[in-house]
Amino acid sequence: MKVLILAAGYATRLYPLTQNQPKPLLPVAGKPMIEYVLDNIEPIGGIDRVYVVTNNKFADHFQKWADNYRATKATKLDFTIVNDKSTDDTNKLGAIGDLHLVITKENVDDDLIVVAGDNLFSEALEGFGNVCREKNAPVVGVYDVGSLDEVKKYNSINVDGEGRITFFEEKPKDPTSTLSAIALYYYPKNTLPLIKQYIAEGNNPDQPGRLVQWLYPRTPFYTWTVPGLWYDIGSKESLEEANRIFAKSEATAD
Repeated sequence: MKVLILAAGYATRLYPLTQNQPKPLLPVAGKPMIEYVLDNIEPIGGIDRVYVVTNNKFADHFQKWADNYRATKATKLDFTIVNDKSTDDTNKLGAIGDLHLVITKENVDDDLIVVAGDNLFSEALEGFGNVCREKNAPVVGVYDVGSLDEVKKYNSINVDGEGRITFFEEKPKDPTSTLSAIALYYYPKNTLPLIKQYIAEGNNPDQPGRLVQWLYPRTPFYTWTVPGLWYDIGSKESLEEANRIFAKSEATAD
């Protein structure tokens, strides 16, 4: 199994913090965000390579981080940093475009977990791996964001009794549920050609939820409820809140 961490954004809403540092490498309670992602994904097991897709501005930052992570952590993970060659928001490939780039450039022919590098999870994602192996079909993490206004920033999703998606809409205007899919996906090897088809047909390469919206009518697509706390770090306010919550959590653990 492979993991792809999406880290090619420029995070302009967090300037000046992200002018010279990629968002996933910003510290939360003293640890880079991307390491929370890895610490919680590693218990899934069976992962033999982690791809980090980023832009031309920050490729060296991630390479230095990956080299240091390998040297200082008791991990068997191997890293490949993929530079999508974009230089700013005007020529970025988009999340699905970056996913497609990694699959084609690196000849990925394996089950693939895709996760945004700025997603903070408070609990291990071992259960996600269990569901992925059980279903052997696409799976997306879902989280109750607590309000209909908040859902409008993300997506609206309905599922049946087996957790299979029956409705999905990116950036809904009139959501009826506070449940939302987040940037945690599983694409088994046999669905990778569909991702190539999505791009070949000229569909929107940006928000990764658009791929879910396109895929679920074509192939069974399941959900898994993310336990504990989840943060999507998109603003200085959410970063400050995450710092408070995770610092408190670390102190309690000690």
